[in-house]
Amino acid sequence: MAANHDPQVSRLSQPFHDAGIFFQQAVRTFRATGAVIPSGAALADALTRYVAERDDPSTPLSILEAGAGTGPVSRAIASRMRGGDTFDMVEPNPTFVEYLNGLVKTDPVFLAVADRVTVHQALVTDLGTDRRFDVIVSGLPFANFTADEVRTIMEYYFTVLRPGGHLSFFGYLYTKQVKAVIAPLDDYLRQVRSGWEVEEWVNRYGVGRERVFRNIPPA
Repeated sequence: MAANHDPQVSRLSQPFHDAGIFFQQAVRTFRATGAVIPSGAALADALTRYVAERDDPSTPLSILEAGAGTGPVSRAIASRMRGGDTFDMVEPNPTFVEYLNGLVKTDPVFLAVADRVTVHQALVTDLGTDRRFDVIVSGLPFANFTADEVRTIMEYYFTVLRPGGHLSFFGYLYTKQVKAVIAPLDDYLRQVRSGWEVEEWVNRYGVGRERVFRNIPPA
């Protein structure tokens, strides 16, 4: 499916346009997307806090986003970039990658920083370890993964994250409780184990947690 970047698509209608493309792909690849609509503005603001808040505003940041989707969080990152910052977006879905490349070339928020933005069609763990990042924003649906997959991804993040850097990620609220009622037992137990793995990393390195109710679903 070709991505539509018609300049006549207004900035007001852009979120609905993004959501339509996201929903089409989510139906086909739900395990990889983990949602049926893109992240909302409130969640994007929370995830990109450490792009906006800096100990030294004069020092450029190297930023990585894993699981960019149709780019709602990517836009928030781009809008907070300052001179010298670089931004790598990683997304394995080819339809989303085509769409993201179009955004970088046409969206006003991206145009201002396009020469410092790179879109990679890859799994984030395949990106390599020859670079370090100051901020990592993860949109990957850990609740859909096994504990081993979560561990592999987290180990990668903390390999490429610079000392003193920040990792932001999220999960949807109440999904475990819902699955306990409606999901097959093996799927529920898989999510419980992956949740334990996430909590181990949070307990080891976490510096904060925020509930974002102004998102569908709350996160």
